[in-house]
Amino acid sequence: MAIRWPLVIRRTHKWLALIVGVQVLLWTLTGFYMVAVHIDIIHGDDLVRPPVVAPIDLASFVPPARIVQSAPDASEIRLQRFMDQPVWRAQTPAGPRLFDAGSGQPIPDLSEAQIRAAARRIYSGTGDIVAARLLTTAPLEMQARKPPYWQVEFDAWNRPTLYLSPQTGELISRRHALWRVFDFAWMLHIMDYDDRSDVNNPLLRVATWSALAMALAGAWLLLWSFPRRRKKKA
Repeated sequence: MAIRWPLVIRRTHKWLALIVGVQVLLWTLTGFYMVAVHIDIIHGDDLVRPPVVAPIDLASFVPPARIVQSAPDASEIRLQRFMDQPVWRAQTPAGPRLFDAGSGQPIPDLSEAQIRAAARRIYSGTGDIVAARLLTTAPLEMQARKPPYWQVEFDAWNRPTLYLSPQTGELISRRHALWRVFDFAWMLHIMDYDDRSDVNNPLLRVATWSALAMALAGAWLLLWSFPRRRKKKA
């Protein structure tokens, strides 16, 4: 019995469209969102103020060697500002530590009031702080970052949220509504519903090859549907 290839390919195309058609539509919609919204907006660059660079007089500060004595396991010592106060920042295996640049005394972990003040100085908007929480468990939007850190949320339509270091008050990351939509769209786009990071997972590969087969079958049916010239019989 001869195989009726047009019928086989038509049925293959139909079933593949039923199986992967929804995912192809999701690829289109999520891809459109990811190119329509500028990446700088997704990153939340407009949510934070640019850092203020001001000269620092080093004459009255304790030398870095004093800080090394207090934190001998530090891998890096650098001078920076915290709330307009010059501080030495020591990077240790347990995390960063701050020392008063004038006295060399360690600065304890920041209080909620200090974190709120630091977040207020970083945030470029005008909304008030609606919540400040010290997190020991990473939320879904911060799975790539190891806690603890402070989560400071502001009152605005896009729910801007800053994540700050409890030791230094430095900005770790920022999140907002458009970023969260992007993150959800990215999950649907790469079909990684757990970590949202594996762009070569088996589910995505199966869907991609199935979509390619559907497209090739559709192209073959399109070409086959055109009338063909038949050789005239002698």
